[in-house]
Amino acid sequence: MWLFGYGSLVWRPAFPYANKQPARLDGWKRRFYQASPDHRGTPDAPGRVVTLLPEPSEQCWGMAYRVPEKGRGQILDDLDFREKAGYERHQLPLHLADEHGTLTGEVVEGLVYVANRDNPNFIGSCSMEEMAQHIYRSVGPSGANIEYLVELSKALASMGVHDPHVVDLMSALQPLLDN
Repeated sequence: MWLFGYGSLVWRPAFPYANKQPARLDGWKRRFYQASPDHRGTPDAPGRVVTLLPEPSEQCWGMAYRVPEKGRGQILDDLDFREKAGYERHQLPLHLADEHGTLTGEVVEGLVYVANRDNPNFIGSCSMEEMAQHIYRSVGPSGANIEYLVELSKALASMGVHDPHVVDLMSALQPLLDN
């Protein structure tokens, strides 16, 4: 079984895996459009985390993890709890890459958690400045929302991935961090 991480799972999987490798998911884009009332915010002041939106011309790079058979049930239970605030499991084709980001030609079915637009925690788009301010002020049981954005940005950069949405959001956050 393969699992695709495109948000915090890229930099903090927190589950055992047999191996990991960069992967590309075609037809989807990553966006900070999901409220986080349980990890990067609270029910009264939810944070903002990523989800995927279908977009035929887009690609989303992340990390694919091969989950071992032993303990798989517990891993999935833990992930279902971690992704409980509006996320659903989907099986989608993942294009695996090597450590340099070069596609290997291997395509596997991967489990992907997606928070659809009709879930109660979908908050959608606003200006990059408003998103950055929202992230800047949000804190939850898993830590500051800033950490989520910064660590995702670093992880993608270390993979050689340029995600314009994440890059633009980091640029909007920088003036707040400089003050």
